[in-house]
Amino acid sequence: MTAGASDVHDRTIDWLLDGDPSIRWQALRDLVGASDDEVATERARVEREGWGAQLLDLQDAAGTWGGTVWKPDDRDATDTVVLLLAQLGADGDRTRAALERTAAGVDWGEEWGHSPFFEGEVEACINGRVLTAAAPYGHATEVILGKLLDGQQTDGGWNCYAETPADPGSFHSTICVVEALAAYRDAGGQTDVSESLRRGQEYLLNRGLMRRLSTGELIDEAWLDFRFPNYWHYDVLRGLDLLRAAGVPFDDRVAEAVELVRSKRRPDGRWALDGLLCGRPSVAFETVGEPSRWITLRALRVLDWAGVQSTP
Repeated sequence: MTAGASDVHDRTIDWLLDGDPSIRWQALRDLVGASDDEVATERARVEREGWGAQLLDLQDAAGTWGGTVWKPDDRDATDTVVLLLAQLGADGDRTRAALERTAAGVDWGEEWGHSPFFEGEVEACINGRVLTAAAPYGHATEVILGKLLDGQQTDGGWNCYAETPADPGSFHSTICVVEALAAYRDAGGQTDVSESLRRGQEYLLNRGLMRRLSTGELIDEAWLDFRFPNYWHYDVLRGLDLLRAAGVPFDDRVAEAVELVRSKRRPDGRWALDGLLCGRPSVAFETVGEPSRWITLRALRVLDWAGVQSTP
């Protein structure tokens, strides 16, 4: 790395460390190599300051966010907010008390037999996100895990709309479930999910994180745009960050995807937020088209994982 490139990189790291606590603790852990104590101290601030505190402030006395368990159009309901808390890394007495209220008072309604929130409903993409949110806080249940394991397709993926096991998987459903299985494993879950996790990862790897297995064509141009929050939505950066976080070694099958990430870096060393999903968010994180700390954090650690110099 040249002196000029090194300066840009250092300024980018400083910019990340000047952001929200949820960004700072992950940058300290993944990019700076800070001590465990320093990372833990910064992480403890997530539930007291910034985006994490704002999310916790929005919970009502019944244990819900947005007054309901799920919404079809907006992004401020319980299922989306508990996932965001886990992604931000909120962890402490305040966060755990909030999730206890959710566990005690929130279910999926009459349509799903009033299934408790942390036991999920039937769709793999929703249940995957709930398990991802539940696992770090000790709310992962074998009930929701069983639903996910039973729903894996023959090709290794998952699909909320599959009618038979032979139907093809969906990237959107698969990314949600693979994230969930990795979170469950990392939280010390009692069931061995390694084979299902491996098959799900292979589903993504075999397709280079973006291409049809049958023809090699790009599946969806929208996956080349990087977003946060993702909710149910797949994109290439999300797929790469999943593999990195799950401890999968770099694989040449994702070289094209890594090059896409590298190519989108701006001259100032940062990455922009390419878009947001429709609907009202629970908290406004960042502005479309502007430099994004979320995207930059994730892109830099993916490039580090891939052994690619992250020079502009």
